[in-house]
Amino acid sequence: MDHTELTIRITAEGQESTVLTKSHEYRSLMHLITDKLFLDGFGECGGMGKCGTCIVEITSCTGLPTALERNECTTLERAGKTRDNLRLSCQILIDESINELIINIP
Repeated sequence: MDHTELTIRITAEGQESTVLTKSHEYRSLMHLITDKLFLDGFGECGGMGKCGTCIVEITSCTGLPTALERNECTTLERAGKTRDNLRLSCQILIDESINELIINIP
């Protein structure tokens, strides 16, 4: 398994952070965020795609993160978050496609 170095820029609570990781080091973007940043109430269901507390706004990405699955669409709709650039971070895999990803946590 390739462990390419990745750079992810995250803005949360008005603070921008640059996070360095390796592909496949974390199961999902949500797991990386909860490990590197303390955000109260973020990712409450632990990555099951059901609670909607790990929603992120993708502001820039060189590749496309993993395509939306049906349960992710349902959770986003239930939360009233249906813009194309909103995703559940628990459903985005940590791989080469998200290198240079820039996100905002609303």
